[in-house]
Amino acid sequence: MANLTIDYITSLDGYGGATDWPGFWGMAGPEYLDFLAADDDPDRTLLMGANTYRLFTQMRESGAPGLDGLDAQHKIVFSKSLQEPLAWPNTQLIDGDAATAVAELKAGDSPLFTIGSPILCAALLNAGLVDRYRVVVFPVATGRSGHARIYDGWPDVILDDVTTRTFDGRLQLFEGTPRIVDTPPPPGPVE
Repeated sequence: MANLTIDYITSLDGYGGATDWPGFWGMAGPEYLDFLAADDDPDRTLLMGANTYRLFTQMRESGAPGLDGLDAQHKIVFSKSLQEPLAWPNTQLIDGDAATAVAELKAGDSPLFTIGSPILCAALLNAGLVDRYRVVVFPVATGRSGHARIYDGWPDVILDDVTTRTFDGRLQLFEGTPRIVDTPPPPGPVE
């Protein structure tokens, strides 16, 4: 059975992008780009929504760093607004229910990862399909220009078995197993 990892980037104030800022807020250093390149498992399937597909296609066409390895990977875009054929190589369009499609994909062997796509991630979390939760936090606050708020519509989540890593002395990775909670835990020491 395939694992599903939510994988996205965010500003300190919870945005996935910002108007007039470059991709990765202009802060993707060599250590982080090497991490992305080493993470390009040709056997994995990348999942994204239409907005993320449009953004990444635009970034790819403008020569943004760190996206070259994604061309060869199998990508699935969940959208009712896009039409085939899609411009990005190895990209499949699914216009049906994402949670149903991903539940079927999890029966296979290919590891599944999201790219961005906060609405898709929320739906997959709410459906109980996410095995790992990975986010890289960029040290910028884009309250005036930020867009694509990450956490709107998401359930409350606690990460268990957390690992962290710092890239280029400024980007912070958090990764763990998501546990959806209906109510906040009682105060006290962390277990």
